Amino acid sequence: MFTFKQFAIQQDKTAMKVGTDGVLLGAWAPITHNPFSILDVGAGTGIIALMLAQRTAAEQIDALEIDEDAYEQAVENFENSPWGDRLFCFHAGLDEFIEEPEDEYDLIVSNPPFYSEDYKTENEQRDLARFQDAMPFEELIEAADLLLSENGIFAVILPYKEEGRFIALAKESELYPTKITRVKGTPTSSIKRSLMAFSRNENPEIEIDELTIEIERHIYTPEYIALTQDFYLKM
Repeated sequence: MFTFKQFAIQQDKTAMKVGTDGVLLGAWAPITHNPFSILDVGAGTGIIALMLAQRTAAEQIDALEIDEDAYEQAVENFENSPWGDRLFCFHAGLDEFIEEPEDEYDLIVSNPPFYSEDYKTENEQRDLARFQDAMPFEELIEAADLLLSENGIFAVILPYKEEGRFIALAKESELYPTKITRVKGTPTSSIKRSLMAFSRNENPEIEIDELTIEIERHIYTPEYIALTQDFYLKM
């Protein structure tokens, strides 16, 4: 179990454990537009949806998870949280979910599978969670375009090397970046991740900044502490 300040995550059934990427997106995703409805695509343990339940007053927080074990784990984590009445998990793939869309969402978030390399491991469940062919970027952007409300925000975390390709694909669906935070582990390491927020309105002034996680091993930067201290027990 992974214990946060206001909730706990059981993760014994799922291949994808609590990781920095999910925590970053859950803490960073823009909420200044006061979303009423939120969708987490590829929920895993449900951590991002839970973080957004803590951060917002959104009345509808839906999550989508294709892997059965992860789905069951997310449901368990939702039910054991203080916000069980606002959280719901669908056991479905993205393609199935968008066949008959019933709702629009003011905030859509995803920490998508992103290893597009050609190798696979022996663990099929982990491959499903980690490999981009389980949820291609094109499919994710198409779903966001279909499900995002007029003034909604679509937020993702990706490898930095995929940033340009994802922005170009999003533009084809008339989704435009409004904010980008590039993340690196230490001051001397290279940028590894891009946190990106998109909207339907093309903004000539994209807010771009950098976030460094650690000054050295387990010594966190003030910026990372400020971002995550509402969640981590020891921040």
